[in-house]
Amino acid sequence: MQYLSPSSGRVIPIVAVPSAAETEVSRVLQICNACRYCEGFCAVFPAMTRRLEFGHADAHFLANLCHNCGACLHACQYAPPHAFAVNIPKAMAMVRGQTYTDYAWPTALGKLYQRNGLTLSLALVAALSLFLVLAVLLQGGLGALWGAQFQGNFYQLFPHNLLVGLFAPVFLFVACALAMGMRRFWSDIKPATSGADLSAAAATEAAHDVLRLTYLDGGHGEGCNNEDDAFTLRRRRDHHLTFYGFALCFAATGVATLYHYLLGWSAPYDLPSLPKLLGAVGGVSLMLGTVGLWYQNRARHPLHGDARQRPMDLGFIALLFLVASSGMALWLGRSTPALALLLCLHLGAVMALFATLPYGKFAHGIYRSAALLRHAVEKRQPNPIGLSAD
Repeated sequence: MQYLSPSSGRVIPIVAVPSAAETEVSRVLQICNACRYCEGFCAVFPAMTRRLEFGHADAHFLANLCHNCGACLHACQYAPPHAFAVNIPKAMAMVRGQTYTDYAWPTALGKLYQRNGLTLSLALVAALSLFLVLAVLLQGGLGALWGAQFQGNFYQLFPHNLLVGLFAPVFLFVACALAMGMRRFWSDIKPATSGADLSAAAATEAAHDVLRLTYLDGGHGEGCNNEDDAFTLRRRRDHHLTFYGFALCFAATGVATLYHYLLGWSAPYDLPSLPKLLGAVGGVSLMLGTVGLWYQNRARHPLHGDARQRPMDLGFIALLFLVASSGMALWLGRSTPALALLLCLHLGAVMALFATLPYGKFAHGIYRSAALLRHAVEKRQPNPIGLSAD
């Protein structure tokens, strides 16, 4: 950050005062930089060896580069109860939590969601679903809310243009908020990587690491540590199921949009249509992945992260599960009298999910992707301190 001095007319840099979480990251990384036992575990440690000090930008960059596999904690001779109390997963998690609010737009919404993630998520789903239920009641009475007269056609209940009018502003707001957060984060971490330029090779490597979740293998291919210190690939698999399940559901919506506007084919669609195939596979994958992540979140070792972020994590997981499960229930029950209630619940869950995307784990995925890209760029540059584990 910079400002123009009114007295001298010079541009003067503003040095950010490190937070307590950033100070702790700097402390433990100074110790790790002297030890370097964990150099081969993940991208964090090679990136660490290119630095002698860890300021604000470095802390945010490295914290989002960390995948919280837990391997370094269980391998560390200086971990608690040692007097040095080196706990990289927890220190990084605390800074990552700070980035969700530091780069959120508007910032106030990020703080609210981080403190009350699970409660806010469920309350938002309930409120939005109730709003839609009341709209149906006012339009057609109790018979419209519980009846089989719609014959599985959602648009008889909520016209297509009405749904577009409801969801388009939310989608545009989310896209704008995520773009603003990404812009702030990218601008902030760029000094941490010496201003190196992007390249096709770096972008390809980063995309590979993002799509494969490369660093959830614990640095040795055996996976993350769980609550009993054993290695497991379950966390990586659950993340894959969740990520690709969400991607398939989003793709189903995108294909259905093309069907509607380009081909004139209106929903609902049945098997074996492409939107239904994508949505069915994505929905099942998303449900399985979120159930697994919920269990992993509840069962992991308490030293593996920041316990204060658990409500936010569980809120995001719950929203993803509600979107997938209500969507599958709507498909199975669309020819029953429960159609209207199921549709209101599903639309409420989808709207709540999108409204909260910029303020929690989804934004974290954006920032981690950016950090992996900066790391791929940086490792191709000469090491400024002459030593590297790259």
